Amino acid sequence: MDREIPKEVRRKERNKRLIRYGVTGVAGIVLFSIVISLMRTGVKEKDLAFSKVAKGTIEVSVSASGKVVPAFEEIINSPINTRILEVYRKGGDSVDVGTPILKLDLQSAETDYKKQLDEEQMRSYKLQQLRANNKTKLSDLQMQVKVAAMKLNRMKVELRNEQYLDSLGSGTTDKVRQAELSYNVAQLEYEQLQQQYANEKEVLEAEYKVQELEFSIFRKGLAETKRTLEDAQVRSPRKAILTYINNQIGAQVTQGSQIAVISDLSHFKVEGEIADTYGDRVAAGGRAIVKIGSEKLEGAVSSVTPLSKNGVISFTVQLNEDNHRRLRSGLKTDVYVMNAVKEDVMRIANASYYVGRGEYELFVRNSDSEIVKRKVQLGDSNFEYVEVVSGLQPGDEVVVSDMSQYKNKNKLKLKK
Repeated sequence: MDREIPKEVRRKERNKRLIRYGVTGVAGIVLFSIVISLMRTGVKEKDLAFSKVAKGTIEVSVSASGKVVPAFEEIINSPINTRILEVYRKGGDSVDVGTPILKLDLQSAETDYKKQLDEEQMRSYKLQQLRANNKTKLSDLQMQVKVAAMKLNRMKVELRNEQYLDSLGSGTTDKVRQAELSYNVAQLEYEQLQQQYANEKEVLEAEYKVQELEFSIFRKGLAETKRTLEDAQVRSPRKAILTYINNQIGAQVTQGSQIAVISDLSHFKVEGEIADTYGDRVAAGGRAIVKIGSEKLEGAVSSVTPLSKNGVISFTVQLNEDNHRRLRSGLKTDVYVMNAVKEDVMRIANASYYVGRGEYELFVRNSDSEIVKRKVQLGDSNFEYVEVVSGLQPGDEVVVSDMSQYKNKNKLKLKK
């Protein structure tokens, strides 16, 4: 016959079962948490770059693209329509002042120049002839004036004699009148010749000045032709590097076409371009930083183009160290032009995450093992720092690495 199990024993058995189930449940929860923790996305801490929020000064700048170019570059153009006969140098050669670079065909130009020299001689002779003719004309007129003056004096004496005879009763009134008339006519002729001489002298002087001016203009044109002919004998105008040369012997070149380029490759400058919406932030004299890899070269904006072309404004940066070892012609650079200063503002390091003012979602260290996404308002920047407007506090550590692959995650585990 079965005996009834005591209540005390049943209670103990039940408690044991409850404890066993509880332990199993807790273990399951712990195990589940561990699995979830292991499954949660993580990132190695050593692969991340952190920047601590701190207060300081920001020299606000605008970024632009730049290209390194020689500080000095001169293009040599053909002064005449001709062809290339000989080439004496090749690209990359060092040239000194007066070094022959290439030879152009000057035969027709020299023939034209010799014709102009002959014309100059002929014009010179014509000018001398005109001067001699003018002198002769004026001498003849001057002699006529003298003769008229002598004739007038003789008429005056005759008039005086007739008047004297008439006063003695030996003359007649008609003779006196005749003498007066002759004297008046001679006086008019004398005055006429004097005026003719003055007018002729003025006309001849003006005519001579015109011819002299034409001759002077012709000689200036001749001097220009001579200079053009000398330029056609292509020589280096200064000590530099020949960076380009048209080396096609026999090739026809037109007047003004490029035949060579010489550059000073020991000193450089940077030509920058920036969107015209930022044009008011770039001005001559402004401080600029040029970044070449990890190198930062200081300089100043030396000139700014006044007009926008295709939505872009160009400017030139003169470097303080324009012979730096990293500078190479054609090298692409980043240019930062300073335009304002903000003091005592929160700032973090500038990196690829920053593309301008606005709201960002950045990962911030929450603990030694976790980073969390936070909305942050960022302001102005320079090449080193970005202004923090809101969303962060001094001392916060912000991830400034590229986190675009985790844009859908709100939390990330830090792995050692």
